[in-house]
Amino acid sequence: MSRILVVGATRGLGEALAKQYASAGNHVYGTARSTSPPQESASFPITWIGNVDISTESAGKTITDSLKGIQLDTVIITAGYFAKESFDEPKFEAEVQMYKICSIGPVFIVHHLVKAGVLKKGSKVILVSSESGSIALRHESEGGGMFGHHASKTALNMVGKLLSLDLKDKGIAVGLVHPGFMRTEMTRSVGFDKFWDAGGAVTPDEAAASLRESVENKFDISLTGEYWAPRGPGRDIGTAEAVLGPKKDLPTPLPLPW
Repeated sequence: MSRILVVGATRGLGEALAKQYASAGNHVYGTARSTSPPQESASFPITWIGNVDISTESAGKTITDSLKGIQLDTVIITAGYFAKESFDEPKFEAEVQMYKICSIGPVFIVHHLVKAGVLKKGSKVILVSSESGSIALRHESEGGGMFGHHASKTALNMVGKLLSLDLKDKGIAVGLVHPGFMRTEMTRSVGFDKFWDAGGAVTPDEAAASLRESVENKFDISLTGEYWAPRGPGRDIGTAEAVLGPKKDLPTPLPLPW
């Protein structure tokens, strides 16, 4: 039995991961911003840690205070925020929030987990990024805009790379993943549901299953600091062929360019 922490476990990918890990017999800890778990997850054997807001400096300490004496095998940080923007309508406060949640909060959470001894040698930290954070994959066919979302994911990629350098000597592996284009309320809220079918969007359960398989069977310290797509190029990385070449020649999992 492994001990798994899912940060942002109340909806979307995080919820699916927590449920799948728990159903497989692992001891799962899930964080929630509220004081109580979501009603639909109450029947799963998940230990909930409430009052965790990744956009605040106290989130890491709140987690470690609840995990005293426990050592984790895997931490997956899935929490995210997506606000739609364009060049004509940038959103200052929304951009600040996206950076805090996506690329600042994870630094402090991982810092606290390591300093408290919750992460041990051989453990894994998975930061859920997105192909949208790849500068190389940005292509004129998709246009501009979405400044805060895309750039905060790029910042998260750098955060993950730097953490991998800081933690390699401790034997802690850090991976960055694009889990896939998902059919979630987050993507619906910015109008991306109109692209679900054409873009090959998958359910959170499907994305969670492929992510788990890669983390458990393919990812270790030899791959620390790398950025990849467990589901491969698929249809959801729309610029893969324009930038990386024919999809039939691309591997799964797919290493993504920075």
